[in-house]
Amino acid sequence: MSGERDEWEELVSAALLGTDRRPLPPGDGTAGPGTAEEVLERAAVHTVRTRAGRRLGRGVPLPRAAADPRPPVSPRAAELLAEHILDGGHGARLPEWLELAAASGRRLPPHLLPPVLDRAEREPWLREHAAVLAGPRGRWLAEHVEPRWAFLRQEATGVAGEDAWRYGTAGDRRRFLRGLRGRDPEAARRLLAAAWPREAPGDRAAFIQTFETGLSDDDEPFLEAALDDRHREVRQKAADLLLRLPRSRLAARMAERGAPCLSRDGNRLVAVPPRECDEAAQRDGVRAVPPRGTEPRAWWLRQMIARTPLSVWTRKFHATPEEIVRWRIADHRGEVVMGWVRAAMMQRDPDWALALFPLEPMAELLAILPPRRRDAVAVAFLQANGAAEKAVDVLGGLTSGWSRRLTLAVAEILARDVHGPPWGHARLARLLGARGDPDLHEQVRRVSTARPVQEAADVLRFRGEMRKELS
Repeated sequence: MSGERDEWEELVSAALLGTDRRPLPPGDGTAGPGTAEEVLERAAVHTVRTRAGRRLGRGVPLPRAAADPRPPVSPRAAELLAEHILDGGHGARLPEWLELAAASGRRLPPHLLPPVLDRAEREPWLREHAAVLAGPRGRWLAEHVEPRWAFLRQEATGVAGEDAWRYGTAGDRRRFLRGLRGRDPEAARRLLAAAWPREAPGDRAAFIQTFETGLSDDDEPFLEAALDDRHREVRQKAADLLLRLPRSRLAARMAERGAPCLSRDGNRLVAVPPRECDEAAQRDGVRAVPPRGTEPRAWWLRQMIARTPLSVWTRKFHATPEEIVRWRIADHRGEVVMGWVRAAMMQRDPDWALALFPLEPMAELLAILPPRRRDAVAVAFLQANGAAEKAVDVLGGLTSGWSRRLTLAVAEILARDVHGPPWGHARLARLLGARGDPDLHEQVRRVSTARPVQEAADVLRFRGEMRKELS
């Protein structure tokens, strides 16, 4: 053994220093004494000889992966994923493919598990649907083969019934609680209240977010108590939910704080920033420390406006949202308007969202509107501001699919705004392909022969085929 070690050390020294500085004693290789080729050949022979002399150990058989009764996706769906999404030109369609496949009740073929899970490991937003498709085989691989896929242990496994709450992963429990909120909010609230003291802070924050489903005044006592939670994220989520309950104690407290911040002088509003942000206000979700470069009182004003029930202003000023937002604001206009915008988002108020959109054309405000109204407002905006880059700014944040009318309107903007910046065309074409109605790919193609329109039509056609295979 000592001789073998000495020979290996000589080979390593020769490889590191070079055979001209550290020549080897002649060996039985064919490359000639002392050459680099002989160093490599002798190292290979030494490695084989060492391995061949070892005794084989007794292996411990691994447990079998649990059976997955779900059928795999269709061969064509798997082909679209492997050849056109993972290794082709439609890589941006992966989130949609995974979402549709997970909803279909099918699983991934085994040979596609590694590339999909590798992508999910790098891109966390893919994990929820990738975990559902991976099923028990994926979790077996994460436990016994590839530690990088350990995130699967936290995602939903598809366990059904109360077993998901008792024995499931964190993802299983979130999914079960969200489903129970949709069927029986009171039962879900009782279930969570019983387990609340034992839950980790991160889980409490995720569980309390499920109250968005079926939120009602009956949830107010539980959410009010959560304002005293030690975890900041739990407190913030509880406060945001309470703002959607106009009769909650928090809404009343914020109305009392916020009302003095704005007063009317004719058709002018006068803003008066708060002088302090006390502990009681912080308990109700107002953050005391402003971002760098922001004056504290202006920061508190914006938050007070944002967390004040919007009905306070219509009652106080005896005016509609459309009338109020048109009035001149003497000082702190930016803080007041952005406070209203944030309030409309948190309180899901379509009247205020519609009134504020002309001032701040944001996708987040459009998303609050009912679908028909939303698309009508979006189309009107595009027709009045027909530049591709402006369309991208407004439509980029809309995550839901577009209607027929909006799809064709965007295609026409692409065809008409030929003199705009190229980056605007490229981004809007990508949005049209990703969000447009796939059934309209031929109509979009006929709008214009311009390259951005044709590329968007190609993506719509691909998405249509993908949806057909995964439906």
